[in-house]
Amino acid sequence: MAPPDTTQSSDAAGQPSAALRFARQSANTLFSLFITFIGLLAVTFFISRVIPIDPVTAILGERATGEQIAALTQKLGLNDPLWQQFGIYVWDVFHGDLGQSVRTRDPILSEIGRYFPATLELSTLGILIGVIVGIPAGVLGATKPGSWRDLLVRLVGLMGYSMPVFWLGLMGLLLFYGELGWVGGPGRLDSMYEMMLDMTVPPVTHMILIDTALAGEWDMFWNALSHIILPASLLGYLSMAYISRMTRSFMMNELGQEYITTARVKGMPERRVVWVHAMRNVAVPLITVVALSYAYLLEGAVLTETIFAWPGLGRYITDALLVADMPAVLGGTIVVGAVYIGINMLSDFLYRLADPRAR
Repeated sequence: MAPPDTTQSSDAAGQPSAALRFARQSANTLFSLFITFIGLLAVTFFISRVIPIDPVTAILGERATGEQIAALTQKLGLNDPLWQQFGIYVWDVFHGDLGQSVRTRDPILSEIGRYFPATLELSTLGILIGVIVGIPAGVLGATKPGSWRDLLVRLVGLMGYSMPVFWLGLMGLLLFYGELGWVGGPGRLDSMYEMMLDMTVPPVTHMILIDTALAGEWDMFWNALSHIILPASLLGYLSMAYISRMTRSFMMNELGQEYITTARVKGMPERRVVWVHAMRNVAVPLITVVALSYAYLLEGAVLTETIFAWPGLGRYITDALLVADMPAVLGGTIVVGAVYIGINMLSDFLYRLADPRAR
């Protein structure tokens, strides 16, 4: 009788099958993400306990009676042991309850749902500009090291690192909006279109460019584009400075490898050598660079959103911090951390997809 087929569970060398290895790696990744998220919750929870702001007083006000303070303290569970409070906090977060805003009395998750699409729209357009400009610029500098083109790429990148974000934003508004009138001003729309938005455009994604295009409101679409192009270009310039620098470094390293020399000796066109053979290997670490840049734009656009009066998550957290609305600040922090973890997980998946050695 023939022996049973065991190829589904192991290969000829006795190693686990590819499916089993993938399952183990996926389980390890998910467990790591879970532990990381629990750590994020622990940090935000203990920060909320050590800051010198009394949540009961912040909710009730300074004129609250002793009975009101005692009742709310009991309702919030502040008399319970610290470990029990943390357990309730984790339970609520995993069930989508980030608490209630002290300022508006609305659920924080619903408020973030209104603000986060604006940040997502702005950051996505910014990273697209950074990638489209930054990668070719880095390749251009790497193929001609020491040339005037390389020096120009490095100079532009250095300026992106050196100039303060708020100064670039203010100068951009002064020049392109105030003097030249090429772009729209602060905010997502002109006031006229802002009043018409809820009546004429169904909120499918809460991202104005997409929703106005789906609704066929092209006048409103172009108005929204004129408002977003300047802050998105600013964020794109900041990410381009980092992406171009890393692309140049990765490409210069690859162009010095023996397989590149062999391809050139065989008479292969330089364009194919650079953009096919070298870029195939450069793309692997570049995935992580782009992912980290995107995550930075999603969490670090606070100054840009403040300067351009952009109603995004960064401005929401800043406004909440100014009025000591700590539940909103911590809720926004949790969402930012969750997005950062998710983008890192996506970059890890794309990294393994692009590089078979990482599997």
